[in-house]
Amino acid sequence: MSEYVVEMEHVDKRFPGVHALDDVSFQLRPGEVMALLGENGAGKSTLMKVLGGVYQRDAGTVRVFDREVGDLTPKLAQELGIAMIHQELNMCTQLSVAENIFLGRELARNGLLSNREMHRRSREVLDRLKIDIDPDTVVGDISVSKQQMVEIAKALQANAKILIMDEPTSALTAKEIEDLFAIIRLLRSEGHGIVYISHRLEELQHIVDRVTIMRDGKFICAMDYADATMDMIIENMVGREIKEKFPHVECGRGRKLFEVRHLNAGRMVRDINFELYEGEIVGIAGLMGAGRTEITRAIFGVDPSASGEITLEGKPVRIVKAEDAIRSGIVLAPEDRKRDGLCTKLSVRENIALPNLDLLCNAAGVVNRRRESEMVRKTIAGFSVKLTGPEMIAGNLSGGNQQKVVVGKWLARDSKVVIFDEPTRGIDVAAKVEIYHLMNRLKRNGIGVLFVSSEMPEVLGMADRIIVVCDGRITGVFPRSEATQTKVLEYAMKFENKSDRLEVAGR
Repeated sequence: MSEYVVEMEHVDKRFPGVHALDDVSFQLRPGEVMALLGENGAGKSTLMKVLGGVYQRDAGTVRVFDREVGDLTPKLAQELGIAMIHQELNMCTQLSVAENIFLGRELARNGLLSNREMHRRSREVLDRLKIDIDPDTVVGDISVSKQQMVEIAKALQANAKILIMDEPTSALTAKEIEDLFAIIRLLRSEGHGIVYISHRLEELQHIVDRVTIMRDGKFICAMDYADATMDMIIENMVGREIKEKFPHVECGRGRKLFEVRHLNAGRMVRDINFELYEGEIVGIAGLMGAGRTEITRAIFGVDPSASGEITLEGKPVRIVKAEDAIRSGIVLAPEDRKRDGLCTKLSVRENIALPNLDLLCNAAGVVNRRRESEMVRKTIAGFSVKLTGPEMIAGNLSGGNQQKVVVGKWLARDSKVVIFDEPTRGIDVAAKVEIYHLMNRLKRNGIGVLFVSSEMPEVLGMADRIIVVCDGRITGVFPRSEATQTKVLEYAMKFENKSDRLEVAGR
């Protein structure tokens, strides 16, 4: 009898023009949490989709609970006890918790749904996981973290013994993350095998037993987490040593570039005042719900402002809508780049050209293709976007390269201020460093950089000045030399009843 619940050997998978999995092996024991690590595009999700029956492997063998299986399908994977908790949850938000838990496996008697029995069994599995949710609650009315826990409950109700979690904490607060970790520890103690995919390497110490590392579609190594160091993990992931996680550079602070005075918008932007100078990066820190994103949206004109003044290079700027900000030279790389920053079904060329049609079209509204090609070429080369060509669909790029396209399309029009909202969310450690180098490059070129981040080490590592926000108000501003995690957190909880909302990473 094998010691593993999952054994994958010499697995190969090709897509047109891409060798996604190249002779990959992977093992999972019962009662362990295995971190599956690698950069974007390393093949992690593809390997797990082979195990989950979403993709058919081209070669190799797969054994589940000591049984060799042929062509896996999602239905067969579920019957074998395999469940995937995707980063983008697949919930029917208009249905109740109980209806989601039993979706596709509804209980019925005499041709009628046994709603009472489904409610009772849902209550049992939720209680087992210590999840305080009424099974009759509509899923659309609960938080993302609770929806994720419902997905786990659904998997257990379907007798899953192998759980695959893909970036489960990317949108969770610190308290919600700890609740999730408690559930993972419970499942591990009950003998479930868990595959944990995450770019947040600081989380591994809390739950992980072993790590498997992939790079460029290949298996690199597997090791006990206790025997690994963070530098060792990162070096195996990227194939080289990353000497500095936060490559901060010093530039002499130049003239005042941008200023916001008495900005008010809705309930979460209250009398905001700050300035931004050439040669500096300013970070905005705070807790979940502090108003950080709302401030960037009000500046950019996405949300209407009630009052306030914005000046750029000493001249007043009137921003009523995002188009006004763009034409003025103020641009935003939004938190959700796939939804708000890119047209993911269009090509990279089209994504770069779309917001710049006013520069590319002649008086008759016809696009100058030569000018467009030159703009696209310069953007791709200037930002080192890794792609097969300008006609590559933007949604197929890695997270880091998507972020480069989002920023590159704006800078093609000589923008003066770039605002990043969560610039490194959901991208791997090497891609994060590339984004930091991009921010430094903008800084050196005299472009004002303002960024929001939920990761405290990122704010402390990259910002020249830190603005702390609480309840929609600025509670503190610190130069880099005076900023500490303790001081920032103190000002982030300036008002009462904030300690239970702590969500800054690096805890």
